[in-house]
Amino acid sequence: MVEAVKDGPTDSEIITRVRGGKVDAFEAIVHRYSPMVLRIASRHVPRDSIEEVAQDAFVEAFRSLGSYAGKAPFGHWLSRIAVRCCYGFWRARRQYAEIPVSDFSDDSEEWMSRILATRSREAFEAESRRSEAAEILSHAMRGLSPRDRMVLTLVHLDGHTAREAADLLGWTVISVKVHAHRSRVRLRKAIQNLLEPRRIEP
Repeated sequence: MVEAVKDGPTDSEIITRVRGGKVDAFEAIVHRYSPMVLRIASRHVPRDSIEEVAQDAFVEAFRSLGSYAGKAPFGHWLSRIAVRCCYGFWRARRQYAEIPVSDFSDDSEEWMSRILATRSREAFEAESRRSEAAEILSHAMRGLSPRDRMVLTLVHLDGHTAREAADLLGWTVISVKVHAHRSRVRLRKAIQNLLEPRRIEP
């Protein structure tokens, strides 16, 4: 197990202490990996729920520490837990208040038109990273299933391969590939539906 620790005990040493009954030692893990877990949560859940999901991830990691075999870096093991907590968040909360289409700026509407015109995966991903995409993606993805939403973010927005996404989510590669294609098609349809009311206005 490779650990990039310059100062203080290694992950393995901390884990050994926790397993030995010194549960307070887990605070060092929380401190060390909070930036990573918060970053993952910020990519997948609403801003006001980031800390809640991050806390859930650390609670689950503590509960599951006995199952950590040390075959992969601890940070990778924890990142899988964090991603799955984000997935659980969306499974538990399917509906959110929608943003009125009239609230979108002209730049946002222009972005919607561009992304609908993309054909290649590369162009789709490039457009999805544009700054004006955030509010529209948040709005449009509310209509996706939690499964499609997670795959869309991991593969199309974060740039993970299907194999990497499958590892993070605990799914098969085939399942990720199927949902990666489906989520992109459904997102385009959702964006198309957002544009339609404006196109029919006199």
